[in-house]
Amino acid sequence: MAQDEEKPAKFHVVGATREEVSAFLASLGEREFRADQILRWVYEAGAADVESMSNLPKALRARLTEQLIVVSSSVAEVQQSADGTAKLLVALEDGERVETVLIPEGRRRTVCVSSQVGCPVGCAFCASGQSGFVRDLSAGEMIEQVLLARQKRPEDRLKAGLQTRAEDRLKAGLQALTNVVFMGIGEPLANFEALARAIGILTAPWGLGLSPRRITVSTVGLPERIRRLGELGLGVNLAISLHASDDLTRQRLIPGARPVREVVAAARDYLREAGREVTFEYVLIDGVNDSAADARELAALVGRLPILVNLIPLNPVAGLTLRESPAARAERFAAELRKRGVRVQERRRRGADIEAACGQLRRSRQSAEGSRQ
Repeated sequence: MAQDEEKPAKFHVVGATREEVSAFLASLGEREFRADQILRWVYEAGAADVESMSNLPKALRARLTEQLIVVSSSVAEVQQSADGTAKLLVALEDGERVETVLIPEGRRRTVCVSSQVGCPVGCAFCASGQSGFVRDLSAGEMIEQVLLARQKRPEDRLKAGLQTRAEDRLKAGLQALTNVVFMGIGEPLANFEALARAIGILTAPWGLGLSPRRITVSTVGLPERIRRLGELGLGVNLAISLHASDDLTRQRLIPGARPVREVVAAARDYLREAGREVTFEYVLIDGVNDSAADARELAALVGRLPILVNLIPLNPVAGLTLRESPAARAERFAAELRKRGVRVQERRRRGADIEAACGQLRRSRQSAEGSRQ
């Protein structure tokens, strides 16, 4: 073999379907049940490498170590908020980094997952797009964020023993996650194929086995992709970043945004096709979109559909001049909506002391590294 000839790429388990894992093992002369053993180790026990899989023959483990990658990402940094929120800066195989946030609330444990490195949208109030768009994430890179966040100590690699029962291993080394939201860095519907594959694996009985009702996809509102998501029948919830009730204001906040009425029409179609909850996300910004007239116009758009309007306090981002709506104006906005029969939820800010909003940690680390060069 020539010295400059590249070695064959290793097979990535996370992000592959059960059929693909079986086919890979069959190419090595292994029987199908080995695929189930490996998938159980990855998704049930949280193993991050082949050597942890103690019920596989030693010779097979040695062979797989040379040809297979279990988890390619790692946790580069963890920030812990006083309110329990944890932000993970996740290092990808190629050196790029994304953010994953773990949000505990009562019995809920929600993981906020990134779908792209950087963001192509560039919302005026968001840190994610300030450094530009780099690339899409693979399905495996999305799922690995969930696996890393599931560890009780995300900076550690879990190596569980198969001699204990699954529930014992979970209590010992893993925390139960109840919800996954694709609301981190990036526009999930712009990375549609990888997103759909990731959802399929997260909900598969041989994967994480999550109910689709526990998964939410957030988008700035790409009508064609919203309808396509509904047609796939994945059964996930949909959150649309609306942030304005008129096109001029929305264009100011979301460059290249589609017209409000087109987005609302797509939301109605998704509600009818998928039968799952649809939420309009609305960041309240002082003097921009928080007037009583804005609330009345938004109520007229939404009507009395079973759609939730989620009012979100603006997270301060260094270098951006937009400010959070005063509390009294935010309360008046919510009251105007409720008076007109709109379902409203007022989200409280989480993790402000650790810059938990999308893209802030990645951006601050990029700035720090740039200043040292």
